[in-house]
Amino acid sequence: MGKSKRNSGPKPGSNRAAKLAERRAAQESAAAAAVPRPFEGLAAECDLVAMREFVPSATATLPLTGGERTVVAATVLPGAVAGLVRDETDSATGFVGLQVPGQSADLSADLAAAVNWASGAEPGQSLAATDAQPGGPRLSDVIEAGTLLEISVFQDFNWWIPEGVTPAPEVAATVEQANSVIMPSARLDGEGIVAAWWVDAGEKAHLRWVRPEDEDQLMLALARVHAAGGLHLGEGSRYAGSFRTHGLLVPVFDLDPERHAQEWAPATAELGVRLADALAVDAPLTSDELRSRDGLRARQVTLR
Repeated sequence: MGKSKRNSGPKPGSNRAAKLAERRAAQESAAAAAVPRPFEGLAAECDLVAMREFVPSATATLPLTGGERTVVAATVLPGAVAGLVRDETDSATGFVGLQVPGQSADLSADLAAAVNWASGAEPGQSLAATDAQPGGPRLSDVIEAGTLLEISVFQDFNWWIPEGVTPAPEVAATVEQANSVIMPSARLDGEGIVAAWWVDAGEKAHLRWVRPEDEDQLMLALARVHAAGGLHLGEGSRYAGSFRTHGLLVPVFDLDPERHAQEWAPATAELGVRLADALAVDAPLTSDELRSRDGLRARQVTLR
C-alpha cells in the first residue's frame, strides 16, 4: 500500500506552497516588528497597560507636551473607536481609546497618532482606527514621560453621554447594555502602590498588580517571597498566578469579595516592600526558591 500524502504538505514549487511561504514570511515579519514593551520609559506605563488590558471603565487626562486642547485617554469609547472629539462646557475635548480591536505592531505609535488626530479634529468627528506611519511619533513624543496619570474610575459607562445631552435611543441602549455587564473596579491608593487594580468578579474578587520590573527579575523576586511564605495579601487572599502582557508581568491574587477594595491597600503596600527587598538580593536562588520559581512559572500565562 502506498503512503498517504494527506499530511505531506504542498508540492514544492506549487502555487499553494508559494502562498504558504508568503504567509509565514508575513507572520514572521509582523512578529519581528512588534514592540514587546510599547510604553517603556513612561511613568504611566503600568496604568496604561492596565487600562488597555483589563480595566473596564476609566479615563485619564493625558499630560500633553503641546497643544491647547485637552485630550483624555479612555479604556474604551463608544463603538470601540480609536478617537473622538466632543463639545464640553466651554471647549472641545479629544478622547482616545486604549481598548480598540485593531492595532499596528507598535501600540505606542497608534496612540500617538490618535492623540495627534484628537488634538485637531472637529467636534463630532470620530476616528475608527489609527494609521500610524513607520518612523512617526510615539506616545513618549506627545506626552510628558515622567508624569503619572490621574485616573478617574467609573462603575458604569454613563460618561459616554455628555452632560446635558439626550442620547438617541440606540445610543442609550448601547450604554445600558455596557452597564449591564460591567464589574465593579477600583485602583488601590497607598504609599508605594502604582497600578494595583481590584475587581469584583462575583464569587471572588481579584487584585491585578501591573509591575514595572524586568519580567525575569520580578519572577525571581516572587519566588524568593513565595519560598519565605510571604506571597499573599493576608487573611482572605491567595496568590492565583500571573500573566505577561506588553512586556510586563502582572501578579494576580484571589480575594475575599466581602472586603472593600481599599481595605487591601495596606497589605499590598507591605507586599511591595517584601518584593523590593527580594529584588535587591543578588545571590543565586536556594533549592526552595528554585522549586517556588518552577511552581510560579507553571501558573503563568501570556496575553500578548
